[in-house]
Amino acid sequence: MTEFKIKDLSEEDRPRERLCSMGPQALSNAELLAVLIGSGTKEHSALRIAEEMTKDEGLYRQVARWHRVQEFRHIKGLGNARAARILAAMELGKRVACASAVESEHIASPGDGAQYLMGRLRNETHEKFLVILLNTKNRVIKTEQIAEGSLTSAVVHPREVFAPAVVAHAACILVAHNHPSGDPYPSTEDRKLTQALDEAGHILGIPLLDHLVIGDGCYYSFKEHGDL
Repeated sequence: MTEFKIKDLSEEDRPRERLCSMGPQALSNAELLAVLIGSGTKEHSALRIAEEMTKDEGLYRQVARWHRVQEFRHIKGLGNARAARILAAMELGKRVACASAVESEHIASPGDGAQYLMGRLRNETHEKFLVILLNTKNRVIKTEQIAEGSLTSAVVHPREVFAPAVVAHAACILVAHNHPSGDPYPSTEDRKLTQALDEAGHILGIPLLDHLVIGDGCYYSFKEHGDL
């Protein structure tokens, strides 16, 4: 049987043509990926490749967790060039999301902080610990990654957290890390670290605004739960 190709579809069913006529919001995740992939192979159309990539865990749990071209090697018909296009698009999306939050909003609540960080941290497969430096109006000065750990822990010391805040003359900080399991409930180590950072912030005059633990589409705020 001859493999079904994108060109065999009617023009209104082709992802790229549909995007041009109806906008990207009208396309499914697989169709958007097919546009990025561009052309298929003799055995697989771009749409077929995209459907294989999203059929099990979906776009966010599967594709969004890949960070290197090598991680795409098991996808038939997807070479380095196509994988690079997808990685570039995913990274650009993350940066646009972060940039829009910085440019249009200040972090006035735990929800603001979680929204700012969710796209960056929810799909990470290792724990990453970040510090957000804020000015007197709670606007983001800079975000820095302090540590990256294994699947279960990241080693963080207060001096590493507050060093960039001192250099940038930050008024306060917000710290956050992710739980790759998707469950944001803090561990005993998380609570001990939060207490240590809170005490250090009082000494330095750079208060800890909150510690957020980012899960899969959800978060835990130490401030909201009365732990700060």
